[in-house]
Order: sequence, then C-alpha cells, then structure tokens
Amino acid sequence: MKILYAIQGTGNGHLSRSMDVVPILKEMAEVDVLVSGGQNDLTLPFPVKYKCHGMGFVFGKNGGVDIWKTFYKSRFRKFINEVNELPVENYDLVINDFEPVSAWSCYIKDKPCIGLSHQAAVLSENVPQPEVTDRFGKLVLKQYAPVTDKYGFHFKSFGDKIYTPVIRQQVRNQEVTNLGHYTVYLPAYDDERLIRHLSEYRDVKWDVFSKHNKKTLKHKNIIIQRIDNEKFIASMASSAGVLCGAGFETPAEALFMKKKLLVIPMKNQYEQQLNAAALKSMGVPVIKSLKLKHSEVINAWLQNDSIIPVDYPDITRQVIERVLNEHTPFASKLV
Repeated sequence: MKILYAIQGTGNGHLSRSMDVVPILKEMAEVDVLVSGGQNDLTLPFPVKYKCHGMGFVFGKNGGVDIWKTFYKSRFRKFINEVNELPVENYDLVINDFEPVSAWSCYIKDKPCIGLSHQAAVLSENVPQPEVTDRFGKLVLKQYAPVTDKYGFHFKSFGDKIYTPVIRQQVRNQEVTNLGHYTVYLPAYDDERLIRHLSEYRDVKWDVFSKHNKKTLKHKNIIIQRIDNEKFIASMASSAGVLCGAGFETPAEALFMKKKLLVIPMKNQYEQQLNAAALKSMGVPVIKSLKLKHSEVINAWLQNDSIIPVDYPDITRQVIERVLNEHTPFASKLV
C-alpha cells in the first residue's frame, strides 16, 4: 500500500504532529511526504519527497496575519501548476493535514482525500463558536484544502470523529518542573512590541521565542531568542506558565504539561478565533492584544495558580488505524 501524507508547512503545528504520525504510518505502508508553505522553524526527522510553494499565510508583526503579503506571495499560477503536476493518482490513499496542493489535486482528479487535521474539527457544529462569525474566514477554512472525509483533533473530543490532541513523544517524555519564568511564543508580534508590552510587568521573567530574531538578546527581565524546538519545549516544561497565540499545538502541549495558559488569537485568522472560543469555554483566559487595557487580565493570570485539567491519552495509532481501516482496500491486514 502506498500513501501520500501531505502537511501544511506554515507555522510549526502541523509539522510537530507529523513527527508522531509519519513513523506510525511507515509501519503500515510505503509513505511519501509532501510539505507546502513556509514560515516554520522545525527540521523534520524523515525525508520529504515533495516540497511545494503551496498557498500559505504570512505572519505580520503587530499581532496578526499580514493579508497583503499573503496575497503578494501567493503566486497562484505556480500553485495551479503544482496542483496539476502532483501525481496523486499513483497513491492508494492521500492523507491531508490542511495542505492545499494535494487536496485540490485530488479534487480535480476525482481522487479521495482524507483530512486528518485540527482544521477538520474546528468547523463542527459541536465546537464552541466565537461571538462574531467571520464569514470570509469560515469560507477560507472550508475551501482552502477540500477533503472527501475528515478526522479532527481539538482541545476536547467534541464528536465521534474529533479526537483529543496528538501530543508528540518529545513532549510526553519531558520532565515537568517550575523554575518560575513564563514562556512566550507570539510569532505575529515583532520583538520591539513584545519588549515594550512585557517590560510593564517588571517582576516577571519572560522567556520569549521569536520568529524575528536570529540571536539571543536580553532586555531587563526579558530574554528573546530565536525559535529552537528543543529549547522551546524545555522552556515550556520548566515554566510557571505559557503566553502564546491561539493556535492548536502549543496551547495543547501547555495544557498537557499542566501549565497555566493565556492566549492571544491572531487578527485576521478565523481558526484562532475558533480556538480561542474553545479554550475560553474550558476556562483559559483570552485577550485580544498585549495592550495596557488588558493588563488587569494579565496580572490576574500571573497571580493565579489554577490549572485547567485535561486528559490527553496517546491515541495517535488508534486514529491512524481507524483511517486506514475505513478508507483502504487493505483493511483486513490492519485488524
């Protein structure tokens, strides 16, 4: 059996999940990997056969997605060529983690494409919704990477095909302590803004991981360093709490480590608004920005030691076996 596993490469979350998914898939089949998009900071421990430009999002520096740069760098003609040239017909199964090239290639070639992603879960009717619906953002989520069937991951199991998060083994095996600092990952903020806002909390040690900085710098109570996967996980594991965007993997890993969590959803990113609504329903504090008008919430969070209880068992293999059993002619071999 031959499988194409396609990963969205914008950000680190999809790639982080693939580190657990791909090794399990390779135990069951011959697997080729496709990655499209950029703006990630992880090195994958397995070969990537197809590296595509895709159609990713560009992070800005003031708290959100840079819409203009996203359109400017889209290169639609190249995307169409990649869609047409990808040989999805050569595979018994295409599994898609919110990746547009393989999804649209399957669509135009009438090939089944199975979604296995967080995005497959966020649009479920059973999932908490934000107060305001972004109709355009919702349309993008639906049409960005169309699939014929889907299995999703979310902060809670909201339905039969919605599972709790894939927590990579590197995180599961990490020793968890509390050295008193706070780990920060807000890739849509530049270093200058982070320093200006975080320095208001003078008694707090901030350990900031930045997409905009190539070397470590210190400013009073703030350390800013470039993204490094192992250092970031170690910082989270030894932190008093985690301040981050309302993505999926980092908040899920923080909750798994029993760290108190505060999230700031990116502007112009409807998925993060949906994530924020789900986290808020669980008791996680959510703010719109780091501006002083939200300082009361930030101070209350810093002084509060309450932890949101979650149960995230290791079910990755179980989910993959279900996908293969339900969508391949080789099901009897997997029982």
